[in-house]
This record gives sequence, structure tokens and C-alpha cells, in this order.
Amino acid sequence: MISVTRLNGKTITINALLIETIEDTPDTMLTLTTGKKIMVLEKVTDVVSLVQSYLQLIGLVNGSIKSLYIEEES
Repeated sequence: MISVTRLNGKTITINALLIETIEDTPDTMLTLTTGKKIMVLEKVTDVVSLVQSYLQLIGLVNGSIKSLYIEEES
């Protein structure tokens, strides 16, 4: 889960695994796999960093890298 700030200043926590796209319009728009769109104050690069940190925290990135090495060795 990552915390971002809505345009009204309220902090919300969203499931980073549900983010499908992050668009840099005048504000940053997150589109979730559910179709819901959320406008946030954070810049695209900040949201990407938050998602990357979350994926590393839960071990998803390391698991993918290990999986790649296993496939290459086979």
C-alpha cells in the first residue's frame, strides 16, 4: 500500500498493485485496474518511486529477478 495526497489535501492509501497507469496531466492521475481514476498532488516520478519501494518491500521485485535467473539457467 502507498499513501498519496488527493487534490483536496487529504491523504489516502491505495493498493499499489492495482495501479494500471500513471499520467502526467496538469495533475497526476492514477488509473486503477478497476477503472477508477484518482487525481493526486504527487509528481509521476514520486508515485513511481513509492510503487517501486513498495514492490521491493514486499519482495516482488527480488522474486521476479530470481525467477528470471532460474529461467535463463534452464
